[in-house]
Amino acid sequence: MGFIDSIRGINKNQNEAVEGGDKVEKKDSLDMFCYQCSQTAKGTGCTIRGVCGKEPTVARLQDNLLFAIKGISAYLYHARELGYTDDEVDAFLARGFYSTLTNVNFDAGKFVELALEAGNMNIKTMQLLKKAHIDNYGEPVPTEVPVGAVKGPGIVATGHSLKALEELLKQTEGKGINVYTHSELLPAHGYPGLKKYKHLVGQLGGPWFDQRDTFSKYPVAIVGTSNCVLIPKDEYKERMYTVGVAELPGVQHIEDYDFTPAIEKALELGDLEEEVKETTLTTGFGASTILSLAPKIKELVEAGKIKQFILVGGCDSPLIQAKYYTEFVKNLPDTTVVLTLACGKYRFNAMDLGDIEGVPRLIDIGQCNDAIVAVDVAVALTELFGVGLNELPLTIVLSWMEQKAAAILWSLLALDLKGMYIGPILPGWANDDILNVLVENYDLTPIGDAEEDIKKIMGL
Repeated sequence: MGFIDSIRGINKNQNEAVEGGDKVEKKDSLDMFCYQCSQTAKGTGCTIRGVCGKEPTVARLQDNLLFAIKGISAYLYHARELGYTDDEVDAFLARGFYSTLTNVNFDAGKFVELALEAGNMNIKTMQLLKKAHIDNYGEPVPTEVPVGAVKGPGIVATGHSLKALEELLKQTEGKGINVYTHSELLPAHGYPGLKKYKHLVGQLGGPWFDQRDTFSKYPVAIVGTSNCVLIPKDEYKERMYTVGVAELPGVQHIEDYDFTPAIEKALELGDLEEEVKETTLTTGFGASTILSLAPKIKELVEAGKIKQFILVGGCDSPLIQAKYYTEFVKNLPDTTVVLTLACGKYRFNAMDLGDIEGVPRLIDIGQCNDAIVAVDVAVALTELFGVGLNELPLTIVLSWMEQKAAAILWSLLALDLKGMYIGPILPGWANDDILNVLVENYDLTPIGDAEEDIKKIMGL
């Protein structure tokens, strides 16, 4: 049975369960929750089956589609900041949103088709954003980024918007202000058009969820450029600013990229003291840099010196289960090369994994949207070795957090990639029926014990 057919078969089974009643009554958790219209059960929400007739799996697949669409919208927003648009993606977003309205579509299989289409549209959107970034800032190059403060007034920028960071760098040039990145803006240091600004001096802090501690520690002005901002502590609220789509209660919003208020605040706050730089992170491995190593990579793979490429990437999470990714990378054999992207890399990107005859064992390819670079590299490797994607010595280990992760997951599924690992917990929209289909058709595997997973991946 095909993937779409097996999902369509779920509707019949669920009808029987709902009509029989026994299985539903024994459930410990809600099969569904939908409160999008006035028909909802008891006027609060449908939790077993929609009054309209909607089945639980349809409701969950609608939620999944909305999450993926939100992820696409994030990447498309940043492409639009730089003047890049795509009519096909715009049309899909309208159609996808519309399909989730009340009494429009009750077909589970169609929502899987739409999710896979969302995956393809996300690939197209990431390609668009990659082009926008490279056209404006050049192809990224490997760059070492010191972590810690430099003496002088400072502004730290967090989020994803390279456009906002560029405008901030332009307006602070020559004013004696040091600009730092935080979280997903770390890869900005690899772009020639941004690293040319000498006052882009380094990184403060790590993943998105350390910001309350990091921003409290350093008396600097703070600029949130996109998602991943947190409700600020009172101790730094008055020196925090948002721009673009990001906004916070009680925090001044920057209009039209005019960072004058943040600049004035940075100068008012005065100097940071110099810190000893105990950590240096390397970022900026664009596709051209990695693929320039292709002949050497082929030689090392054929000689058995590189046995596996492992993409360990995605969203970092404060959950205790996320320590898995640190243990996983730490215990990988020295015949592996780790590609990483997004803020999940902060679990291990300070590790010194060395190299294999000049090929770095830890390669940071950028933000979450730079998953497209990983796809480009994987496709190039299929051509290099003359095999299909699923025949490559490549394993993908995803760290899951939010809606952009949903878009990227479906992009990878749309490419028909098999055998991916996902964690630290499974997506909430995926009930047992959906998970069974994903496992059956894609061998999607929840992460387990790091060392045991490594043995399985390496065939030990």
